[in-house]
Amino acid sequence: MATTTSTPGPKTNRIGLAVLDYKGGRTTLCAGCGHNAISERIIDAMFEMGVPPERVAKLSGIGCSSKSPAYFMGRSHSFNAVHGRMPSVATGAMLANRNLLALGVSGDGDTASIGVGQFVHLMRRNLPIIYIIEDNGVYGLTKGQFSATADLGSKLKTGVINDLPPIDTCAMAITLGATFVGRSFSGDKKQLHSMMKAAIAHRGTVMLDIVSPCVTFNDHEGSTKSYKYMKDHDEPLQEISFVPAFEEIDVEYDPGTSIEVTMHDGSKLRLRKLEEDYDPTDRIKAITRLHEAHEKGEALTGVFYVNTKAPNFIEMLNMTDEPLATLPESVLRPGREVLEQVMEELR
Repeated sequence: MATTTSTPGPKTNRIGLAVLDYKGGRTTLCAGCGHNAISERIIDAMFEMGVPPERVAKLSGIGCSSKSPAYFMGRSHSFNAVHGRMPSVATGAMLANRNLLALGVSGDGDTASIGVGQFVHLMRRNLPIIYIIEDNGVYGLTKGQFSATADLGSKLKTGVINDLPPIDTCAMAITLGATFVGRSFSGDKKQLHSMMKAAIAHRGTVMLDIVSPCVTFNDHEGSTKSYKYMKDHDEPLQEISFVPAFEEIDVEYDPGTSIEVTMHDGSKLRLRKLEEDYDPTDRIKAITRLHEAHEKGEALTGVFYVNTKAPNFIEMLNMTDEPLATLPESVLRPGREVLEQVMEELR
């Protein structure tokens, strides 16, 4: 008698989806580009957290980084905005539908140069959004000139030395009011993966500056955003682990060696201290430590600051629980009597 064996299907997550359901189009970025590694971590984190792709709104501006949303989560909503103007589009989308999970992908040029004004106001409003800067220190679409995040003294492939101080987007974000701020390296899979999952659980502005080497224009000797430089100079603040609310919490650390932060959905972000007594809930300490790292020439990575108690922009505006996008016209549109009353008050 012939027997048949069944082949097990693909692994699925808690909502019954496979990793393939979180994939996007085939990348057109340069082979080895750090942006592709970031896309892979986004796919992994969204899959493991069981986020429905249709709930995610992908937003971006202009640049190599802003192309990358096409390469992950093809079933999600997506909007490629004008150069440097993604924060405005993201704000409008979240005010219209608070049930969305906003994921903004930008670059160091799109954020710290043409878009710096919009970046400032997004950070101070604490809009619920995951804002990722894919930071390579150069303008990859226009032949690799220095961007505003390029370190003082770094060198281009042409031999040109940068003589301008950099903008530290992490220090700026903390100062302005973002409530989850960190930096990672596209080549550090473990750290970036944990940070991405924690970002999904946070209901406020998450700003992640991810050093993502440009293999074409900025991966050479003398660059401070190259793979070699980051591997030689990366100074992690802590080891990061993340336990989702739907998983059993059974991880333990020795007393006094770690700090645990409860995220908005009940998940646990665990930060195990390495060599210093660092408290990521201390805003002043976070800014001070970033400035100290610059003085030492460190490429500091980790979660610098997290605050789960501050109200987000939607809460501050006292928005309705039902998304504005789903309210009927009869509720959204003022009646004639209301309009006449307004006009009378303006006389």
